[in-house]
Amino acid sequence: MTGDAEADLVRPYTLTAGRTETTVELPVEAPIETLPSAVQNHWPSGDMRGRICRLCADSPSVAEISALLDLPLGVARVLVGDLVTAGYLRVQITLTDRSTPDERRDLIGRTLRGLRAL
Repeated sequence: MTGDAEADLVRPYTLTAGRTETTVELPVEAPIETLPSAVQNHWPSGDMRGRICRLCADSPSVAEISALLDLPLGVARVLVGDLVTAGYLRVQITLTDRSTPDERRDLIGRTLRGLRAL
């Protein structure tokens, strides 16, 4: 059995030790960015944290991470929050009242990609 297949057999709540909340402000539409510390870390094969960090090289939203890794949204939020707290990922700013039309279009595009991935 490969590492990815084994990871798929793990119950989602075991990945978060039963936790359902994160201490990080983490809107589901927020783009997540990989930091250099995550790239330098040598994650074990199939480790969900490593999979998330590799995926975040393209700055997906939390919702996209959930869909692409076939994780429940709550589990993805907790894991991403843990990685942000540990200094491996960064939450990018979401829209504000001063957001430009380009930023708004980008958010709509990311949201549509995430929905299509479901």
